[in-house]
Amino acid sequence: MTPSVRPRARRRALIGTLAALGLTSTTFLASGLAGTADAAAAWPTPTTSVPVGSTISVSGTYDGKLQRFYGSGDLGDGGQSEDQDPLFNLADGAVLKNVVIGSPGADGIHCAGSCTLQNVWWEDVGEDAASFKGKSSSATYTVTGGGAKSASDKVFQFNGAGKLTVTGFQVSDFGKLVRSCGNCSTQYKRTIVVSDVDVTAPGKSIVGINTNYGDTATLSKIRIHGDSSKKIKPCVRYTGNNTGAEPKETGSGPDGTYCKYATSDITYG
Repeated sequence: MTPSVRPRARRRALIGTLAALGLTSTTFLASGLAGTADAAAAWPTPTTSVPVGSTISVSGTYDGKLQRFYGSGDLGDGGQSEDQDPLFNLADGAVLKNVVIGSPGADGIHCAGSCTLQNVWWEDVGEDAASFKGKSSSATYTVTGGGAKSASDKVFQFNGAGKLTVTGFQVSDFGKLVRSCGNCSTQYKRTIVVSDVDVTAPGKSIVGINTNYGDTATLSKIRIHGDSSKKIKPCVRYTGNNTGAEPKETGSGPDGTYCKYATSDITYG
């Protein structure tokens, strides 16, 4: 057993170094320098902590240099109310990278249109980790690398239109990884792709979609840990509404139309 332990330890140490450089395990593996495709990046150690008393507006690219940002003042109550302001508000086309969201996290990150979140980490999710709010069907939201812990409900709230892609991410102790808004006053067709993600129990579901609005979710290379009884549902279908009522769950599991994945796309270990 000893010979197999040493390479694994070296790989974890190397991946931790990559995280500190703003790279993810997915980036590293894609370069062909690693032999496995199931090593999640190590959580980074923030370089310093920055209190945020009012929302930081971002256009273009904002590199947080792995600083920890946490709510203070009006953003520091640590509550779960639905009307909180975010720590970061991203304009259409903005990129936010190398950021650690600490506690309290307020309402995390809002994307007003297309956006990219690269190597962003949530140590303790507040209301939501990120909300995607673009109104164009051509809007694209990309989450690459990073991770989230301790989300009592949703990690990613998909309120707007367009396509959300989550890759190379890790999540633990959560309610839902991605939820297409079930009762927003304005509803859209939403496309969700989740790939190369590590999921650690406890958790309720990976994706929730509204079939009556034509939502789809495509899942691949999903690795679920600590859930031998398979309680975490990979894809849950709902009938959404625009009245604010609680949406009705209509089913779960792959169906080839709305929840697009095969059982082989989900592994447990």
